Amino acid sequence: MNRTTLVETAFECGIVGAGGAGFPTHVKLNNKVKTVILNCAECEPLLRVDRQLMAVYTFEILEALSHMVVALEAEEGIIAIKSTYKDALDAVTAIISTYDSLKIKILPHIYPAGDEVNLIYEVTNKIVPQGGLPIQVGAMVLNVETVLNLYHGLNYHQPVTHTYVTVVGEVEKPCTLPIPIGTTVEKAIACGGGAKTEDYSILMGGPMTGTLLHGQEVVTKTTKALIVLPSNHKLVLSRKIRPSFHIKRAMSVCSQCRMCTDLCPRYLLGHSIEPHRFMNQIAHGITKDAKAFTMTLACCGCGVCEKIACHQGLSPQKLMEPFKKKLSQQGIKPHTSDYHEEKLHFMRNSRLIPQERLIEALGLKKYDVHAPLDFQQCNPDVVRIPLQQHIGQPAIPIVQRGMQVKTGELIGDIPEGKLGAKIHASVDGEIIDVNSSTINIRVRGDHA
Repeated sequence: MNRTTLVETAFECGIVGAGGAGFPTHVKLNNKVKTVILNCAECEPLLRVDRQLMAVYTFEILEALSHMVVALEAEEGIIAIKSTYKDALDAVTAIISTYDSLKIKILPHIYPAGDEVNLIYEVTNKIVPQGGLPIQVGAMVLNVETVLNLYHGLNYHQPVTHTYVTVVGEVEKPCTLPIPIGTTVEKAIACGGGAKTEDYSILMGGPMTGTLLHGQEVVTKTTKALIVLPSNHKLVLSRKIRPSFHIKRAMSVCSQCRMCTDLCPRYLLGHSIEPHRFMNQIAHGITKDAKAFTMTLACCGCGVCEKIACHQGLSPQKLMEPFKKKLSQQGIKPHTSDYHEEKLHFMRNSRLIPQERLIEALGLKKYDVHAPLDFQQCNPDVVRIPLQQHIGQPAIPIVQRGMQVKTGELIGDIPEGKLGAKIHASVDGEIIDVNSSTINIRVRGDHA
C-alpha cells in the first residue's frame, strides 16, 4: 500500500468526509502527517452511526486505518473513542494489539468532543492555530464511515452509493440504516417505521448544528441523522426565529454576563473569539470595535452559547453566522496566529459540557434511546442525486435522460482541475432527469 493507491482509490470512489462538510478525501490524503486520528466521538447527541459501525466493522476499519498510517508515512494511528461507547470500545480493544501502529485514546463524554479542533487537542495536546488546518500540528482526522468507505474502495473498488443514517425522535422504530444516496428524507423516515405524529418537523444532522428541513430534501453522502420532532419542540421553534428578532432580543435583555464567552469551546482553546463582545456591539449599535465583528470568523457554530450558556435564551451563534458568511464572501480571513498549550484557558477542563446535561437542556431525554443498526434494505422508487454533496465544485453530469445505469456506475465527474468529488448511481434504474444540480433515477426491478 502506498499513498498513490490510497489517493486514487478515494478519488475514483467519490469518498468525502462522511461526518462533516464533505471535504474530498483524496485531497486530504495528499498531505504528510505524524498522527492519523479516527474520530469515533460523534460530536452531537442522539447520533449513533460511528459507534455502531466501529462495533460491527472493527476489523475492516482498523485494517484500512493501519494501511493509511503506512501509506501516509505517519508515526501512529489513534482511535479516539468515548468511554461510554462500550460495544465499540470492547470490539477495538479485542483486536488492536495486532496492529503495532494503532492505539486507543479514551475521550470524556462531553460536547463537542467530536469537533475536529477539540478532538485534536484531546488526542495530541496540540492546538490547531486559529484560521489554520490540522496538518499544521501534524494531524489528520477522518471519521469512522469515511475509513470504512476507504476499506470498501481498496478491497472491492466499491464507490460511495449509500450512507448510514440514524433515524430517531418521534418515529416508530428508532434505528440506523444504510440509505441509498438521493433517497427522499420522508422515504428514509418511512424505512425507520415512519413518524408517530402527524404534526412533525425534521432536523437533518445533530440537534445542535443540524438543519431544519423544509421540503423534499434527500439523503447525501454527509447525512448522518434524521431527527423527527414535534413541530412545537423548542429546537424547531428556535430555528424559525428571524435574525431581526434575535437582534431585538439582544438589545432588550443581554446582560453582558460573558457566559457565552466563558463556555465557548474555541475561546477555551485560546482562540481569539469572545461572543459577549460581539453581543455588546449588536445590543448597543456600536461599530467602532472592528475585531468584535471579525472574530466571528473563529466561531465553529457549535451552539454552546445559545443552548447552554445564555440564561436569557439569546443566540450569539445565530447572530454571528450571517456576519461570518458576509466576511468570508468578501475574502476576509480569520485572524491567524500560533497557539500553544500555554494559551489554553486554565479553567477549560472544569467548563466542559457533559453530554447528559446537554441532552436534558435540549429537551431530548425521551429520544435518547437505543437505535440499533438495521441492515434492512431501504428501497426508494426514485432517487434524486445532488451533484454538490461536497466542498468544491459540483460534479458535471456524464449521463443523459433515458440511459440505463447500475449501482456504482459513474454519473457525475469532477470538473477538470477543480476541487470536487465523483458521483455514482446509488440504484439500478433509468435516468429520468438530468440538470445542473441533480440526476434523477427511476429504480427498476423488484423494488420499483
